[in-house]
Amino acid sequence: MNAREPLTRTLKATEARRQWDALLDQVSKEKARVLVEKDGVPVAAIVSPEDLERLVEYERRREEGFKVLHEISAAFKDVPREEIEREVDKAVAQVREEMRRERKAAEQAEQRRSA
Repeated sequence: MNAREPLTRTLKATEARRQWDALLDQVSKEKARVLVEKDGVPVAAIVSPEDLERLVEYERRREEGFKVLHEISAAFKDVPREEIEREVDKAVAQVREEMRRERKAAEQAEQRRSA
């Protein structure tokens, strides 16, 4: 991303319509962003092609990240939610206990070295 965040302007739809050509110039040349509101509610945004490209890439990566969750969900679709929660709780407790043991072993090793 650029060193500085593009300026985002908020305009009413009627004002955006009146300034359309100037807004397009600002967005394309200055890399500004425009949020268009109708009755005080955001309804659209005007962004540069680069901003749109970044948004599309962000969405692709996000979906890719969630793909794993969707696969896991599909694999356990017939398992009752309560059973999954119990198993997750059990796994978390096991990992925490293992981490406690490792921490304790590291502390004891440190005490032996400094003694």
